Amino acid sequence: MAEEIMKPKKEKKLSTTEFVWQLAQPEAEKLGLEIWDVTYKKEGADWNLCIYIDKEDGINIDDCVNLTHAVNPLLDKEEPIKGAYNFEVSSPGLNRKLTRKEHFEKLMGAPLRVKLIRPMEDGVREIEGDLIGVADNGDFELKLNEETSITFTKKECSSVVLMDDDF
Repeated sequence: MAEEIMKPKKEKKLSTTEFVWQLAQPEAEKLGLEIWDVTYKKEGADWNLCIYIDKEDGINIDDCVNLTHAVNPLLDKEEPIKGAYNFEVSSPGLNRKLTRKEHFEKLMGAPLRVKLIRPMEDGVREIEGDLIGVADNGDFELKLNEETSITFTKKECSSVVLMDDDF
């Protein structure tokens, strides 16, 4: 009996990236990969859909190619995006962005760089510290030094990235 592909139902509540994530997740698991993030954004005149993948011993080009070949036919069949777009599978990179609560939980204790949307009272817009906590709502706390820690909300930050690729 042929294996039936489990496909997510596209409900009105599901965003394009959530739908693609659910579509790609089973394929990534078959290949021993973890989906780090899915983005769909306009860059210049083009729309780009990107699935960022990770695994314990690091990603190589074959991992990206294999997941691309597994997911591309599903995207063609399900058509979660109307119109033309570019599709790629990539590593999140050494200075990976943390966008989901799961990212923060996985990287507890890691050195992070936070870029703020608005400067703090002293004019500082960029802060580095070690991740020491994350709340259910996604707020997170950085330890700056022995005496100081700061809690941030996601809406205060333009980006949060991992600073140490050896972590």
